[in-house]
Amino acid sequence: MTSLPAGDRPTDAIASAAPLVSRTVPLDPELGAALLSLVPHRPARDLCSWVRRGEGLVGWGRAASRTATGPDRMDELDAWWAERSRTAVVRDEVYRPGTGPIAFGSVSYAAGSRAGATLVVPEVVVGVRGGVAWLTTVGVESSPAVAAVPVTPELGVQQPPSGPHDVAFADGALSPARWAGAVAEAVSRITSGRLDKVVLARDLDVTTSAEIDVRWLLHRLAEAYDTTWVFAVDGLVGATPELLVRREKGLVTSRVLAGTIRRTGDDEHDLALAASLARSSKDLEEHEYAVRSVAEALAPHCSSMNVPEVPFVLHLSNVMHLATDVAGVLVDDASALALAASLHPSAAVCGTPRPVADAVIAELEHMDRGRYAGPVGWIDAAGDGEFGIALRCGAVSAEDPSRIRLFAGCGIVAGSVPDDEVAESSAKFVPMRDALTAPGPRSSR
Repeated sequence: MTSLPAGDRPTDAIASAAPLVSRTVPLDPELGAALLSLVPHRPARDLCSWVRRGEGLVGWGRAASRTATGPDRMDELDAWWAERSRTAVVRDEVYRPGTGPIAFGSVSYAAGSRAGATLVVPEVVVGVRGGVAWLTTVGVESSPAVAAVPVTPELGVQQPPSGPHDVAFADGALSPARWAGAVAEAVSRITSGRLDKVVLARDLDVTTSAEIDVRWLLHRLAEAYDTTWVFAVDGLVGATPELLVRREKGLVTSRVLAGTIRRTGDDEHDLALAASLARSSKDLEEHEYAVRSVAEALAPHCSSMNVPEVPFVLHLSNVMHLATDVAGVLVDDASALALAASLHPSAAVCGTPRPVADAVIAELEHMDRGRYAGPVGWIDAAGDGEFGIALRCGAVSAEDPSRIRLFAGCGIVAGSVPDDEVAESSAKFVPMRDALTAPGPRSSR
């Protein structure tokens, strides 16, 4: 497909009235191996990514998009995508999850957030999975420029992106000291019996001297944190270790993370820390709440659910988490996006009981989370897809693309110590801080 000039791209109104035209063809696996390096320079809002260990999906341009706000924002997007998928004209020569027309999505944590929820259908998508690579091009039937979709647009390894300059970090809504005070207040309310757990987040404001090239961040995150899902949707970019839900051919899975300890870099010491994390009553309590909330949300949609009784320790580059993989067999036609809606917000990003925790968050955080801690991922025309929780991330400002806002949060329970939680939140800022300031990637991915 020939990309349309920015002024001639189809708007939501045009796209909603005309079918999507999609073609997927096989791609040379050697070219697909350079997945992130194929992405051309585009504004932050027009780049999409969902990559883990060199596999996944990247996209650029906008064939169509939709934004919704309010408590029904995810239901509205799900209905819009179901209709776009039903009417799409599709030629798929690869036929596997992630081929054909797909939409990348990110959703605000709170229903009242002005960030809302967005689905973006890129003009070009490159995918790699299990050694198979493919290219999908998408347009709309009413556009003469895409009436005949060519087999391959020009693809090739791009010039390495440039990193940001003059990076400066500043406290966001609360300083570390004031945020520690909020944690102390939350612990007081928990010990008084008003709630069991609450997740409190803090933010950092980052300024640079020029427009941030999201590709730089994606390369750095993929190189340093290849066991996470490195994502970008509509200016939101990060590396999440937490898979909220995967729907694939009738199987539903979710990876729950709650309970964190920072790594030291000494392997022997880290093994001892992992053992202490696995025995920590505070962290096990936090983890149990998160697993229970996910299992209860998936139960109406699934049968034969498997919920392990004991978590394992997930080792990441900078931290370790208690983790549990929950799985079930889908018994209805809920899409990946609908399943994400039923799970959000889980206790891993909100707390227990959910309404009380949500109210405490709104009172004590003093900020709008935007799309931090909301679902982020992709969905295909069959309803299959993957949505993670937008953690370890930042939102590039739509008004000033030289600015980005970073987020980190911690689960607070009765045994939480405010200074320890400040240290944990600082550890969770590290992936984005390093991506913004460290040298470029050593190799293409």
